[in-house]
Amino acid sequence: MGSREVLGQAARLASSGLLLQVLFRLITFVLNAFILRFLSKEIVGIVNVRLTLLYSTTIFLAREAFRRACLSGAAQRDWSQTLNLLWLTVPLGVFWSLFLGWVWLQLLEVPDPHVVPHYGTGVVVFGFSAVVELLGEPFWVLAQAHMFVKLKVIAESLSVILKSVLTALLVLWLPHWGLYIFSLAQLFYTTLLVLCYVIYFAKVLGSPESAKQQALPVSRMTNLLPSMTRSRAFVNWEEAKLTWSFFKQSFLKQILTEGERYVMTFLNVLNFGDQGVYDIVNNLGSLVARLLFQPIEESFYIFFAKVLEREKDATLQKQEDVAVAAVVLESLLKLALLTGLTITVFGFAYSQLVLDIYGGAMLSSGSGPVLLRAYCLYVLLLAINGVTECFTFAAMSKAEVDRYNFTMLALSSSFLMLSYVLTRWCGSVGFILANCFNMGIRIMQSLYFIYRYYRKSPHRPLDGLFLSPVLLGTFALSGGITAVSEVFLCCERGWLARLAHIAVGALCLGVTLGTAFLTETKLIHFLRTQLGVPRLADKMT
Repeated sequence: MGSREVLGQAARLASSGLLLQVLFRLITFVLNAFILRFLSKEIVGIVNVRLTLLYSTTIFLAREAFRRACLSGAAQRDWSQTLNLLWLTVPLGVFWSLFLGWVWLQLLEVPDPHVVPHYGTGVVVFGFSAVVELLGEPFWVLAQAHMFVKLKVIAESLSVILKSVLTALLVLWLPHWGLYIFSLAQLFYTTLLVLCYVIYFAKVLGSPESAKQQALPVSRMTNLLPSMTRSRAFVNWEEAKLTWSFFKQSFLKQILTEGERYVMTFLNVLNFGDQGVYDIVNNLGSLVARLLFQPIEESFYIFFAKVLEREKDATLQKQEDVAVAAVVLESLLKLALLTGLTITVFGFAYSQLVLDIYGGAMLSSGSGPVLLRAYCLYVLLLAINGVTECFTFAAMSKAEVDRYNFTMLALSSSFLMLSYVLTRWCGSVGFILANCFNMGIRIMQSLYFIYRYYRKSPHRPLDGLFLSPVLLGTFALSGGITAVSEVFLCCERGWLARLAHIAVGALCLGVTLGTAFLTETKLIHFLRTQLGVPRLADKMT
């Protein structure tokens, strides 16, 4: 397959299921906004930080390495041994949920039962829900290995929406239940998620004429259960060794992903109320990254990995492929920079309004607006880092990847220390500043790699990080106008003033996008051609 065909495939992957995910996220966003009106900051902090960290840590320690090992390479594998290995996640999950549950109950600060009732029950149920979710792990890996993408999107989105609906109803009808509400909703979510996969495979395996059933390595539901035979080992020991290797590598990822929650939980740098506000702002700010940047990064990583050869210099590879990769990288950098700048510039003037609409005075007063403004800057860095790292990881040699892993170890340690120091100094915004510092270091590393990779070729993909002076001036003017508009129109002067503030922002955004359309013609051409590729391919299939 040529580089341009691979590019078309990557574009289709990036758009696959995106509209469905946006729709589900929008529904969940509205439900969560409703739920927040009835909760205290302390309950939000306990549920979203303390209990969710218990659940995510248990899940990570029990399954992350198994997923990566069982989805790596080896198209020809003994699936009965792979499934046996995956079932080991359940007893491992039981062990970690019991151990971490003891830590959460005996070693960590326990909230005031008058402010946050039923904390002990919450710890037990959240740990148990992690074990329930692990029961679906063999089904999940089998679905991923056979590219059942829509199943994953629908199962996870449907479970999240129904969990939010149940939470909203219980908060409305039985607010005195406290953490019982969120414990019940969490257990409902994991049970429903597992049932979606079980019911789907039961239906597929029950239809022998189905093309999907014929493609699967199992023919009956009982084949998915653990099995022992005398003719072969219970598990593939090579996969088991690979699982251990992935566990050691991915531990760094967990520290970087959940680092601020570990600092909050174990070092008590913030009270439960501030933890709740920080987590809400963090989830709200990362919404764009999850919906827009993540699908693009994942899909174009596949493109770069297929087009470029890891162990070869750019001058020794097929020059057409190197040129196409450079054009795509330059366009993606420009797109990430424009998107991030737009969010940063307009986010500063509209953070307080967004938080007031989303969560009321609980979020829009106090530290909330400052946190979201800082997060808007972080989104800009996230966008650029996502693109640079997706190219870097696809083009690095094995030795370079190993060196980068060592750097990640140093970064994770410095991030935790910097988070603690900055949070002690300037409150919860210190976590975002530490993330910005961490992301800035990673961007500089990736930019240096890209510069070295292309320095002997005529291609300059890093030109994507330079915008025209006219467009930069438009961004600056829009930022100034919307800042003045916020001072005079937002957010204590009624809804007419708020609507006027929104209208000013919409006008400035329109002018900015229009200027980008006229000045960044190379990017517009790339978007037009690549948006056309999936449509053309869909018509031909």
